[in-house]
Amino acid sequence: MTTLRTHAVLDHDADTVWKLVRDAGNVADWFPAMTGSSIEGSLRRVTLADGSVIEEVIVASDDSLRRLQYRARAGDLPIADHLGTVDVIELDPGRSILIYSTDIAPAELARAFDGAISEAVGALNEFLSRRG
Repeated sequence: MTTLRTHAVLDHDADTVWKLVRDAGNVADWFPAMTGSSIEGSLRRVTLADGSVIEEVIVASDDSLRRLQYRARAGDLPIADHLGTVDVIELDPGRSILIYSTDIAPAELARAFDGAISEAVGALNEFLSRRG
């Protein structure tokens, strides 16, 4: 299993960032590598830019910790094991840090996942600023 971790310091308070992250069915709104996403109960489906579909189960959505965890369970990619964790932590008033960790197997998928996650996390400040 390969572990990835990306983070960004954001010029937005943790509650604002968490409101975006916890809306798991709309992850494609802020994740450029995705063209669509939806949720039904704890099952989330995401469509990637190449047309691949991944089915994920929301493992945890904890408002007090501001933590979302999800596990890929099926789809078009050869994922053997996967756990994604997104944490939002208040730094000081008006600023927060988002930490996005992923454990994934096989290791051959790690590079693509790391690039997509880094792109999404790196663009969050701008995305949130445009949303107002």
